[in-house]
Amino acid sequence: MALAARLDRFFDQQGIAYKERSIDRASSLDAAVAALGHAREDVIKATLLIDISGIVMVVHRYDSALDDDALRQITGRHLQPLTGHQTMRLFSDCDPGFTPPIGNAYDLPVLLDESITRAEQVLFTSGTDHSLIEMDGRSLRLAMAGSREGHLAIRGPDNGGVQEALTLAEVASKLKKLYRLPPMPALALRILRLTSNTEATARELSELIEFDPSLTAQVMRYARSALFHYPGQINSVQEAVTRVLGFDRVAHIALGIASVRAFDVPRTGILGMDNFWRHSLYCAFLCQRIAPRCGADKGLAYLCGLLHNFGLLLVGHLFPAEFKELNRLRETNPEASMQSLEQQAFGQGSEQEIIAVGHGAIGGILHRLWELPDPVVKAAGVHQQPGYQGEHENYVMMVQLANALLKDRGIGDEFNPDDVPELLQRLELKPAVLDELMMDVDKVAPELDALASSLSI
Repeated sequence: MALAARLDRFFDQQGIAYKERSIDRASSLDAAVAALGHAREDVIKATLLIDISGIVMVVHRYDSALDDDALRQITGRHLQPLTGHQTMRLFSDCDPGFTPPIGNAYDLPVLLDESITRAEQVLFTSGTDHSLIEMDGRSLRLAMAGSREGHLAIRGPDNGGVQEALTLAEVASKLKKLYRLPPMPALALRILRLTSNTEATARELSELIEFDPSLTAQVMRYARSALFHYPGQINSVQEAVTRVLGFDRVAHIALGIASVRAFDVPRTGILGMDNFWRHSLYCAFLCQRIAPRCGADKGLAYLCGLLHNFGLLLVGHLFPAEFKELNRLRETNPEASMQSLEQQAFGQGSEQEIIAVGHGAIGGILHRLWELPDPVVKAAGVHQQPGYQGEHENYVMMVQLANALLKDRGIGDEFNPDDVPELLQRLELKPAVLDELMMDVDKVAPELDALASSLSI
């Protein structure tokens, strides 16, 4: 059975005829509809709204948007979109993001756009991510018995009947228009500018870091850690640069520490700052180890690993309430993809439209705004996309491989399986390298954990 349980029971009890249409598993309803071709013109969907008087389901064509003025006029109510958490409590038998537009099956009052009452055939989600329901007009009217009808939605421009996803440029524009994106902290910006100067010296970098006592202490702690086994005393940042860490490594860790100060995110929780730093440091360490085997720049690979998850910090900074819910969902749904949980946590409001691209793409947008190196922008922006091929793909795949290996240690924000053999093949690495990398991690894990704890304070 490919239908949600309550939907299947309702159709059976009411004797309503329908056909199931199997589809490839889809990451979202948008993805499922996009694969339909011409048939997508028949798709209808549900939008769930709430106010103090309760919840209402509005059923309208997929390629339409609700007319807020018409809704207020018909209902006399000021309705707001449900959150993802509220939606999943009502539709617990459904996959996240696949809400069937049959309110009667869930004891919900329904408002029905009048254009649907004339439809000869419709398609809609079955409540699962791998099938759709096909139904004729007569059966649909039986399923919608008792619904209130009206002119509730406005059809979009003619685009073949499909609701197109926002482009990254549009997401970037909306983010900048709707929210105050944090600028790169002044110290981080100065470090970034210094590193772009090929003639910059260790003394100049040290003096810049030493302007900030907290950053100085953190860099010194990093240099003195057992990661580097330096036998002597380290008494200054310049000694840390010249004797232990080198210019690039100090610059990169200092840039990461200073940049994180742009965000106000809780320390605790699986997505909190403590685990963010742990994930980032482990990923950066592995990327740095992988890079020489792929002919890539070690310093740049380290920076890609260190900064690849900044989009998650930006999500937490801009949307604290939804981020708290996302944290809860992540802890209780380890098998789910992060992108599906983000869609669930952000409901159906304007934030959901933006977050639909995933926190990775949002991080890439921020890094582009901050004018970070292109491989860093790309690694952040598409690390959630398996099979990515394109500009700077080696750096993206190094981050993906590092994250895949870390999942076995319970480190990171994704725990669903990866295609590690494909990543190894595309990076031209032999399978034996995996054991070597994890042995490297075992040797430094205590030091990385201690460093992560110190950086999150």
